[in-house]
Amino acid sequence: MQLRRRKATVLLTLLMGTTLSSLNARAQNLNDQDDKYQWLEDVSGERSMVWVNAENERSAKALDVGPVYTALAETALRVLESPTRLPSPQFRVGEVYNTWQDAQHVRGILRRTSLDSYLKDQPDWHTVIDYDALATQDNEKWVQKGLNCLYPGDSLCLVALSAGGEDADTLREFDLKTGESGKFVDNGFVLSRSKQSATWVDKDTLLVARNWGPGTMTQSGYPFVVKLWKRGESLDQAKEVYRGTASDVSAGAGSLHDSQGHHAVLLNRGVNFFQREVSLYTPEGPKKIAIPGKSEIHGMLDGQIIVELNENWKPEGLSTTFPQGAIVALDLEAIKKDPVHLKPTVIFKPTAQEFAQEAAVTRNHLILTTLDHVQGRAYVYTRSPKNVWTSKKLDIPDNLSVSIETVNTSDNRFFLETTGFLTPSSLLLGDTATTTLKPAKTLPAQFDASNLVVEQLRATSTDGARVPYFIVHRRDIKYDGSNPTLMTAYGGFQVSETPRYSGIIGKLWLERGGIFVLANIRGGGEFGPAWHEAGLKTHRQIIYDDFAAVANDMFTRKITSPRRMGIVGGSNGGLLMGVEFTQHPEMWNAVVIQVPLLDMLGFEHIAAGASWVGEYGTVTIPEERKFLASISPYNQLKPDGNYPEPLIFTTTKDDRVGPVHARKFAAKMEEFHKPFYYDEIVEGGHAAGANLKEQAKTWAEQYTYLTRKLMD
Repeated sequence: MQLRRRKATVLLTLLMGTTLSSLNARAQNLNDQDDKYQWLEDVSGERSMVWVNAENERSAKALDVGPVYTALAETALRVLESPTRLPSPQFRVGEVYNTWQDAQHVRGILRRTSLDSYLKDQPDWHTVIDYDALATQDNEKWVQKGLNCLYPGDSLCLVALSAGGEDADTLREFDLKTGESGKFVDNGFVLSRSKQSATWVDKDTLLVARNWGPGTMTQSGYPFVVKLWKRGESLDQAKEVYRGTASDVSAGAGSLHDSQGHHAVLLNRGVNFFQREVSLYTPEGPKKIAIPGKSEIHGMLDGQIIVELNENWKPEGLSTTFPQGAIVALDLEAIKKDPVHLKPTVIFKPTAQEFAQEAAVTRNHLILTTLDHVQGRAYVYTRSPKNVWTSKKLDIPDNLSVSIETVNTSDNRFFLETTGFLTPSSLLLGDTATTTLKPAKTLPAQFDASNLVVEQLRATSTDGARVPYFIVHRRDIKYDGSNPTLMTAYGGFQVSETPRYSGIIGKLWLERGGIFVLANIRGGGEFGPAWHEAGLKTHRQIIYDDFAAVANDMFTRKITSPRRMGIVGGSNGGLLMGVEFTQHPEMWNAVVIQVPLLDMLGFEHIAAGASWVGEYGTVTIPEERKFLASISPYNQLKPDGNYPEPLIFTTTKDDRVGPVHARKFAAKMEEFHKPFYYDEIVEGGHAAGANLKEQAKTWAEQYTYLTRKLMD
C-alpha cells in the first residue's frame, strides 16, 4: 500500500511474468504471418546473444566514437556523480533513512541520521547497508529494491535484492536498529529469488505470495496463491489462506496501520491491471469488501481507510453515486461488521480541471496532491469528531510538480518534493498540524538556465480535444522551423507526465541549444481517470493522434520542422515511439525507442505482457486483435517504407517488457534493409542502468545520435 508515483521519469512499475506455453501457442496461432524471428525470444540463448553482440558492436562503432561522444560521456558522468538528486528521506523508527548512489557507491548504500542532522548542509550519516559490499560478498550484481517494514515505526524489515535489476527479487530480514551492513537477522525470514511479495501480519508472521511450484503463477507470471508463514517454520510448512486464478494478473496482501492503533491486513486479487477484489484478512478467513474494482487504497487514518475511486460508485443500499476520481473514507470497524453495505464519506471531489494524484497520512492528517491543469497543488485534510473533512491549501508555486516524498506517522511532519524543468528539486519540510512548509534542501543547479523559459501550450487533436504540452526553449529562439527539438510523452496506464528537473537533459540538450517538449496526451492521468480511459484498448489511436497533433502544432507555430524533430519514449512510451515511427515516418528525423513494446500481436506471451490486457486488449477478441494489428509497429513495418534511422535501446535483464520486442523489430528492419542503431545492455532491468558509468555511456550514446540527426 505504498504511495503511487505518477511521474514522467518512471518507466511504468509493472511486475514481470513468465509465460504459459498454452498462451504462447494461442497467440502464435492467431498471428496472420509466420514469425521468422521467434528465435530471438530465447532471451539468453547462444544464437540470440550472437545476434545481439553483433548489433551492439556495429552500432557502438558508429555512435560511441568521436569528440562529441567523448565530451557527452564525460559530462553525463559528471552530472550523474554530482548531486543529481536530493538525499530523499524516509521516516523510520524515529530517524531519517535514505538510499544513496554516487561515484564511490555505484550500487548504493542505505544510511540513516537524525532529522536535525538531516536538515544540516552536511548530515552525519551512518551506513546501514552497503549494497556494493554486499554484492562483492555474495558475488552477485545486486540492485536494491527497497524495504518492507513491520510497522512504520518498527525496525524489522525485509530487504529486497534483485540480481542485475530484475523484477524478481530475494527477500532477507534485517533489523534497522541492530543490524550491521551485510549481516541479516540470524535465522530470520529469507525468501529466495521469485516474483513475490510479503506482508507482515505480526513480528513472527508473514503473508507471502510467490512461486510455490507448478500451478501457482498467473499467465502474467505473478503469484496468485498467498500463504501464511510463521517464524521457525520451513517454507513448505506455510499454509494457504487465499487463492486467485491463473487468468488473474496477481494476488497478494498488504497491511494498513495508523497512529491510533488500528491495524488491517488486506488480501487482493488483481482481476486485470486496473480491477481488483479486496478482502479483509481475518482468522475466520477472507471477507470480501464491496469497494469498486477500479479503486486504490492510500492508507488509514483514525480507523478510516482512504480510497481513491477510478470509476463511478453507487454502494449497495445507498442512492448516492460517488464520482470517478473522488477520494473517500471508509470506517474499518463498520467494514468488519458488514463489508458489503458500505457508507463512504467524501474527502475530495475532482473538478473539470483538478484531479487527485497522491495521498498519504501523518499521525492526525491526510496529505493530498493534485494536478490543476497539469499544475501541481497540495492540501492538508483534517477529520473532525463529527466525521467532516476540511482542507487547507499549501503554498506551491506554479509550473512545478509536487510529490509526497515521505510522511511520519508517529507525528505530523512530512516532506514534499517540488521540481520543474528549470527549477532544481527542493525538499520542503511540512507539518500537517500547522499546515506550514519550510525549505529543507535544494539541489544545486546543474545547467545554465538563465536564458531558458517554460511555456504551456495547447494543440488540437483529431477529435477537437485540446491537448496541453510544456515546451522548454531559449528566450531568443527564431520561429523559422530550424530549432532542434526533442519531444517525449508516455500516454498510458493513467501515468501523469509533469515538469521535472534533469541535469542530463539540461547539460546534454538544453544548454547546447535544443528544445525539450513534454506532451500531456491521453492515456495518462493528468485529467483524471477519464483522460486515461479515452485511450483504452480499441480507442488507443487517439493517443497517437494527440502526439502527432502536438508536433503539428509546433510545425504550424514554426518552432521546429520535421528535419529538426526528434522523439523519445520508453516502455509504453516505447510503443508510442514505434507507432509514430510507422504511422508518421515523415514527421521525425530522429526516433529513440527505449525498452519498448512493439509486437502487439505477440505481446501477451512475451514477459509480463498478459498482465496488460486491461490496457491494450487481447488478440483473443477479434475486434481487439484487428485494432492491435493496425497499430503494432512490428507488424506495420513495410519493406517499401521510407523511415528515419532510429536508435533502439533495451536491456537483457529486463524481465518486465523484455528485450524481445526491440530485437524482433530491429531484425525486421535489417531484413528490409532499413538503417538503424541498436544497443542492448545486460544489466539494469526495465529501469535501464544498474550503475552510474553504464548510465553515462547510454545517455552519451543517445545524445550523440540526437546531435547528429537534429543539430548537425
